[in-house]
Parts: sequence; structure tokens; C-alpha cells
Amino acid sequence: MTAIKHALQRDIFTPNDERLLSIVNVCKAGKKKKNCFLCATVTTERPVQVKVVKVKKSDKGDFYKRQIAWALRDLAVVDAKDAIKENPDFDLHFEKIYKWVASSTAEKNAFISCIWKLNQRYLRKKIDFVNVSSQLLEELPKVTEESVPSGENQSVTGGDEEAVDEYQELNAREEQDIEIMMEGCECAISNAEAFAEKLSRELQVLDGANIQSIMASEKQVNILMQLLDEALKEVDQIELKLSSYEEMLQSVKEQMDQISESNHLIHLSNTNNVKLLSEIEFLVNHMDLAKGHIKALQEGDLASSRGIEACTNAADALLQCMNVALRPGHDMLLAVKQQQQRFSDLREHFARRLASHLNNVFVQQGHDQSSTLAQHSVELTLPNHHPFHRDLLRYAKLMEWLKSTDHGKYEGLTKNYMDYLSRLYEREIKDFFEVAKIKMTGTTKESKKFATLPRKESAVKQETESLHGSSGKLTGSTSSLNKLSVQSSGNRRSQSSSLLDMGNMSASDLDVADRTKFDKIFEQVLSELEPLCLAEQDFISKFFKLQQHQNMSASMTEAEDVDGGSLTRQHSSGTLLPISSEKDMIRQMMIKIFRCIEPELNNLIALGDKIDSFNSLYMLVKMSHHVWTAQNVDPASFLSTTLGNVLVTVKRNFDKCISNQIRQMEEVKISKKSKVGILPFVAEFEEFAGLAESIFKNAERRGDLDKAYTKLIRGVFVNVEKVANESQKTPRDVVMMENFHHIFATLSRLKISCLEAEKKEAKQKYTDHLQSYVISSLGQPLEKLNHFFEGVEARVAQGVREEEVSYQLAFNKQELRKVIKEYPGKEVKKGLDNLYKKVDKHLCEEENLLQVVWHSMQDEFIRQYKHFEGLIARCYPGSGVTMEFTIQDILDYCSSIAQSH
Repeated sequence: MTAIKHALQRDIFTPNDERLLSIVNVCKAGKKKKNCFLCATVTTERPVQVKVVKVKKSDKGDFYKRQIAWALRDLAVVDAKDAIKENPDFDLHFEKIYKWVASSTAEKNAFISCIWKLNQRYLRKKIDFVNVSSQLLEELPKVTEESVPSGENQSVTGGDEEAVDEYQELNAREEQDIEIMMEGCECAISNAEAFAEKLSRELQVLDGANIQSIMASEKQVNILMQLLDEALKEVDQIELKLSSYEEMLQSVKEQMDQISESNHLIHLSNTNNVKLLSEIEFLVNHMDLAKGHIKALQEGDLASSRGIEACTNAADALLQCMNVALRPGHDMLLAVKQQQQRFSDLREHFARRLASHLNNVFVQQGHDQSSTLAQHSVELTLPNHHPFHRDLLRYAKLMEWLKSTDHGKYEGLTKNYMDYLSRLYEREIKDFFEVAKIKMTGTTKESKKFATLPRKESAVKQETESLHGSSGKLTGSTSSLNKLSVQSSGNRRSQSSSLLDMGNMSASDLDVADRTKFDKIFEQVLSELEPLCLAEQDFISKFFKLQQHQNMSASMTEAEDVDGGSLTRQHSSGTLLPISSEKDMIRQMMIKIFRCIEPELNNLIALGDKIDSFNSLYMLVKMSHHVWTAQNVDPASFLSTTLGNVLVTVKRNFDKCISNQIRQMEEVKISKKSKVGILPFVAEFEEFAGLAESIFKNAERRGDLDKAYTKLIRGVFVNVEKVANESQKTPRDVVMMENFHHIFATLSRLKISCLEAEKKEAKQKYTDHLQSYVISSLGQPLEKLNHFFEGVEARVAQGVREEEVSYQLAFNKQELRKVIKEYPGKEVKKGLDNLYKKVDKHLCEEENLLQVVWHSMQDEFIRQYKHFEGLIARCYPGSGVTMEFTIQDILDYCSSIAQSH
């Protein structure tokens, strides 16, 4: 252990100017394999710092390294675990508890004793030594610190501490005096005893001189005492005089106290007067209403602009007087109570007068506006309410005053306004929509039936009801799917119509101008409604002082009582609470005022859909655009919500139109006696696509049309194949070829991006069925020759070599010549002519595919001719057998046949 101490002192503590006083070999409790040393050290420089240092052996070598150090002043408790039995465990309580196990009990005790002594010597603080034997805490005399050689580690002992306490360093003056004394006594160095005797003699001399000096000063002390006695007598005389003076000034003091108290009372009275004057001035300045304002509130003219301005100023002044923040105690004053009561009476009187006047204005507006309805009854325009709004906006500030002072009357005015205006707008909007319906039906055939009837409201209603009745449905009869009928021999079959005995209709009967006019009328209706709703909403916001851009509370659900007009909101518990969101109030007022717009729009949409189901395309585009515009302005506004609801109906009608077209495709029946030609729903799809592309150009709802295209084209494909399979007069390949050629031509012309895959599919089906039809038809002109060479190919397929086929009895050269002789050029031309006539009979004139098919047959015939020549050359080499006509003959035959027809 001594060698370890020496090494630690040399390597770790000496470079840091520290001395190692005690060391103990320890390990952590429960981890006995990891040994380390706890060292108690002090610094060599003052002030002395005492530390407990943990030293650990390095993993990479035999040298030691300093791991952690704790200041002894941070040590709170030393726990030796057991004061009686020997136990190597002990705990040190720093910022946390460190549990150690010493290598021996002796080392532990020595380390704890050293810590106790260092605490007593340098810190003098309260460190709790728990379970420590009292013998360890006693200071036994040890070897002094001076006896320890420099660089060696010795434990601190009691002798060391006492030696350090007795030693005092000499100051500069003491050192100088000693040097002077030693210079006068040279023998001090050589003979210490002689030097000591000399010093003793000089000390005795000095003591004697001191005693004589004390005895000489006794006389002077007696004189000083006498002087002190005389001074005390003088002080007593001065105190007597001061007492008399104090008695004389006592009366003066009492008088000054009275004067001071009087001045304090006067100052207090002045302060109170100033405060009282301030309070009176406050009440007079803030609670005094001018006579002019009072007169304006009681008698002011609410019909003129000057009177409204005067009443507005007076109402603002009254509100300021009523809302003044009174100081504590003001409400106890009788005058203040009377003034407040007067203000309250003025407020109630003016509120009643204002509410009555505005109600009269609302009623008068209803009468005045009704008188102007006649001039709008024949025009598709809505009356302008701007003058009425302009007149009412003069009362906006008064409405704001009424809202803040008398909310009951404010709500009553709001309800009355909604009642009067809802009836007025209902009459205007219904008349407006009746005119729109008349204009929509005026250009169709059913309007001619009612042309002789007077265009009064009852007649219009009767016409509308007839158009809406179940007996007059227009959906199936006037839709484009039923306007085109199946053609026979180039002429379409007519279909019966169910529209009020309107008669038969074909594609030529459709007037595009009717649809364009409907589109303009519908656009005009929406264009008239939008500014009307926006203007009314803006007026409501300004007149009733409601904010349009306030966030709505999401914790409650609205309960809109349109009929009763009560503006309430229903809480989740079921109780009715006042509406807190002013935006909700605007929307509910708009719903109450314009409650007839949505049903009227739905009726108009239903009428347009019955007139022509294709009108749903126009309505979808127009309505989508107006909804998009309204949502950009305010997504939660009444106009945006209403148009959005109507858009759902329009979209439903559009989907219904598409479904009807698909259903009518499935219901198409073809004649068994006439050829099919272009199927009606194929032509109808062409019409629908052309119309839709012109309507939906740059439209917002293009995605809806693309979905409809996909459904329709699938229906067309499926039903073309179904009709082709059911066709008896026209070959299946011809039906497929002609109709898919027509579909491909339509899609190529319209360039519908979402149907590119269907366009390619239509082209492929057209090509496949053209080839199939050509191949199936060409076997008839050279039937025997075909059968002969089929037999030749069969023998080759069975394993007969091609050059040996001529040795077969049924396929020798003589048989070949016999078959060839049956098809001279004249017979071939005749067969081709018959084939041309048959193809002409199969194909329809509308699609004009005869020359295309004929050219394909010519190419196929030439291909077969070359195939036959190849078989002759391979199977009958050197026979000299050839066909009696050439390829040039075939070209000439086909050309002459085509020209002749």
C-alpha cells in the first residue's frame, strides 16, 4: 500500500499541488471485481481545499488516472454501517449516495478518521458520522507533519494540527528588529547562552523603567480627577437651566399644536371640496344630455335625412350617457338614479318610435314594390330593390343603436322585415319563374296548343301543371335517344311520341335554336337571381349590423324554424339557445326571405328536363359555373348553399339522362325484314357527344361528362354486339363493321381524350369484322375450285408430298383441268358481279363502305388466286396447267363492276 501511495502522490497529486493524506482500496457494493482507490487530499496553496478523489487503474496500462473528485464541503453523511462489529462497508453521501466496500476494516477506519480530522481542521461544518466508533473520532498524538519528508504520504495526526495552530509567521517589522538585535550581539550565533543572559538583563532594566514611569504619572491622574469633578458640577447647573427653559416653552408648544391641528382641518376641508367639485363636474359632463338631443329623441323626424341624422347623434349621445362608467358610490345618489331613469324612459320611448317607423317603412315598401310587378311580368327580369335598400341604409346606425340598447325590439324588427320581405320576394320570384317557364315552352310544339289561351297567371299555372303531370312526360319521347329511329333501306324507322300527342319526331325535327334559347333563358334566370341574393345579403349585413365573415361555432347545431321565423340554435342537449354566430343569423334570414328560390329552381329544372332531357347538360354546366363563382365569394353563404343543393338535383337529372339512354339502347328492337344499317343509338351517341363537347367546352364539371362518356360508350359497344347477334337480315359482321366504323369516325372527329382507348378498340373491331366479312363472302364465286384445293391441302396435311398429289386419283391433272374449265373469265366476272350485288344489298348507304369492302374483297381474291397458282406450281410441276384468267383480268373485272353500279 505504501508503494501505491508513493506512486499516486508522484503521478497524480504532486502535479496538481496536492498532498495525499489517506487512502483506502474500495469497490462498489455488488461489483467487487472493479477495484479503485478513495484518496483524502489537501492543496499545498492557501486557502486550503480538501477533496475526496476517486482514482482508478487504467485499462490500457499499469498507470493510474484520476476519475472523479468531490469537495469535502459537499459531504453530508459518513455511514460506517456498524459501530461495534468490524464491517468493510461504508457510505458517503454527496449529491447522491455512494456505497463502497473497503479491502479491509482497518483501511476503512483510518480513512474515516482522516476525514473527521480534516473536517475539524479546515471546514468546521456539521458532517454526520453515523455508526462510527467514538474511538475513531478522538485525536491521538501522532508524528508531526514536519517529520514527514517532502514527497512522502503520511496521515494527518493530532500533533500535526497542533503544530500548525501554534506556528505564527513573523511580519516584516519583527524580522527587521530581530536582525538589528542580532547584529548588535555577534555572540548570538556562537554562544546562545550568553545571548540569552544579555537579553534577560536588558528585559529587567526595561521593567524597572516602566514601574518608575507609572509612579511618576499618579500625580497627574489626581489632577485630572479634580477637573472631572468640576465639569460634572457645571453640567448639573446647565441641566437646571434647560429644565426651566422647557417649562417656559411648554405653553408655546401647546399653542403650536392647536394651530397645526387647525391647519390640518382646513387643508382636509379644501381637499374634500376639490374632490366633491370634481365628482360633480364628472356627473354633469357625462350624464347631462343636451336639450336638442332630448327633443330629437322625443319629436325628431325619422322620415327626412336631417331628422335621421339628428336622431342618430342624439341616440349616440344618450348611449354614451347611459354607458358612462360611474365611480363607486355614484349609483347611491338620488340625482343619479333620477337621471338614469330619465335616460331609460327616453331610450324606451325612442326605441318604440323607431321600431314603429321602420315597420311602417317595411309595409310601405311591400305595397310600393307590388305596384311595379306588372311591368316586369312580361320581361325576364327581377325588380330592383336598390332604392329601397338605399333608403333603409340611412337607418343603419340607428339599428346598431337599437341592437345594443333594446335587443328585444331589434329582434322584433328583424322578424317583421323577414315576414314582409319574404312575401314580397315570393310574389316577385314566382312571377319571374312563371315568365321563364312561358319563354321556355313557347318555342316547343306543346306551347302551340296553348297559344290561343290568355297568358294570365292561371293559364300559366295550368300549362305548367300539364307539363309537370304524369300524362305529359317528355323524358322518353323528346330525348335525343327517341328522336332518332331505326332506318330501313337508308330510311329511318319512325317512332311514336308520347308528348301530349305531339306526333312523330326525327333528327331533322329537332331545332338547335330551342336548346340554345333554353340555355340563354336558364343563364338569364341564374344571372338575375345571383345579384338579387347578393344585394339582399349585403344589405342585411349592413342594415342589421351583422358580420358576414365570422367563424361559426361548431359545438352547436342549427334549428332553422323558417315558418315561425324564430332565430334559435339547438344545443346538443336539446335546449334552444340564442344564436351566437352572426353569420348563422344572416344565413337564416336569407333562408326565410328567399325560401321559394330553391323549390322554384327545382321546378324550372324539372320542366327543362321534360322539354328535352339534353337540357340537363346545359343546366349542369351553367349551374356548376355559378356554384363555383358563389363558393369563391363565400362558401357558406345562402347563395352558395342553395345553388349547391340545386346542383345536386341537376347532376341527378344528368345521371338519369345517361341512364335512360343506356336503357333505351337495351330496348332497341330491329326489323327482321329490313337490313340494320347504322343503329339508332350509335347515331344518337354521335349527336350526344357532339352536343356535349360544344356545351362542356372549358366547363368546370368536365369530369362528370367523361364518366358519362365511359358509361355510354360501353353501353353502345355491348348493345351493338347484341343487335348484331340478333340480326337475321344483315350478317353479323356487316352490323359490327358498319357501326364500329361509324363510332371510330365519330371519336376521331370529336377527339375526346378520355375515349382514346375506346377509339382504338372501335377501330380494331371494325378492321376485324371487315376482314371476317370479306373472307366469309369470297368463297362463293369459285366454290368448286376452293373445294378442290382444300382437298389438295388436306392430302398434303396427311403426309402426301406435294409433287405426288397429282398421282392421287381425285386430284390428278385431268381433274384439275376439269375444275379450272368450269371457271372461265366470263364466269368469274359473273360471280364477282353477283358478289358485288350481294354486298351492296348487305351494306347501308349511310356509312358508304361499299367501295372499301369491295376493294378489300378484290385484294383477298387476288391473294387467293396467288395461293391457287402457288399450289399448282408446287403440286403439278411441268403440267402447263394455268387458270383461264389472270390477276389483271381480276382487276379489270372488279373495276368494271364497280363502275357499272
